Amino acid sequence: MRLFFREQLPLILFYAGQMLIVGLWYWLAVEDHSGFTVFYGALLGFVVLALYLAYRYYTHRKLYERLESPLQSMDQSLTRLGEAPMAEAVSDMLRHQFQLYKDELYGTQQRLDNHTAFINRWIHQMKTPVSVIQLTLQDLDLDDEIADGLQEEIDRLKKGLEMALYTARLDKFEQDFKVEGMPLAEAVEKAVAENRQWFIRKKVYPAIEIPPGLAVISDAKWLAFVLGQVIVNAVNYSEGEGKKVAFHAFKQGAHAVLEIRDEGIGIAKEDLGRVFDPYFTGNQGRQYHESTGMGLFLVREVCRKLDHQVELETEPGQGTTVRFTFKTA
Repeated sequence: MRLFFREQLPLILFYAGQMLIVGLWYWLAVEDHSGFTVFYGALLGFVVLALYLAYRYYTHRKLYERLESPLQSMDQSLTRLGEAPMAEAVSDMLRHQFQLYKDELYGTQQRLDNHTAFINRWIHQMKTPVSVIQLTLQDLDLDDEIADGLQEEIDRLKKGLEMALYTARLDKFEQDFKVEGMPLAEAVEKAVAENRQWFIRKKVYPAIEIPPGLAVISDAKWLAFVLGQVIVNAVNYSEGEGKKVAFHAFKQGAHAVLEIRDEGIGIAKEDLGRVFDPYFTGNQGRQYHESTGMGLFLVREVCRKLDHQVELETEPGQGTTVRFTFKTA
């Protein structure tokens, strides 16, 4: 209603000015200066105006109601807005716009699906030559230092391919997960074993303190990926021989809490609010050229989809603690 009056206000003011001018002219042109006659003529004109405005509002009320309230869904743009020419024209425009939007969205989705399929296929193809290089390296009689350097590069390739694969799968997460109860200690020990080369190479050792009977509800594959990302970060950012990465878990009501603490360089306070942003590496991350800034972003996204909570505490120069909260099985 307010929009209708705002739109018709110029017409009302113009009509009032017209009545004033006509009334004044009538007053001056006619010898019988009858105020009642002038008032009656103006009143009659305003009654006609009111009838017109009432008709106008009645025929366009759906249009004004739609314009005054935001759309809750795109399908609402297909609702007819009345029989008046203006209302029909706006309805046709919205339907046409909606169809263009659907066509463009469909095309974008098709391109995204094709790109995701290509990335998945390419990653699987790259796993074969990496495995061949791994086997070839084992058969070569190389110095330990050279062999360790090549093995480190192979491990980086594997981690990079794994991150690319899980990033591509994230958009189709609902089609690629299975929630079930699992022993938390077993999941952590498996993740540590899969990343043992990183511990050995950096001379960092794991310390696991998790109750054997503590079970959580999660997806085994995605949880392994999340733990792997945190473990690699913890090991990479730990400095000095003999440092450790501690895994500590405990039950808290209906939830289980897992804390992964390293003794590394920590995170600067000015970077703490952005560590979960995509592609953000921060001051510490720039010291390590292999940092992509995607690890913690993927950790947060996977935890959000699995209904886990993830938090991060840090002290520059003292280390970082990543805390996960799960529902217990």
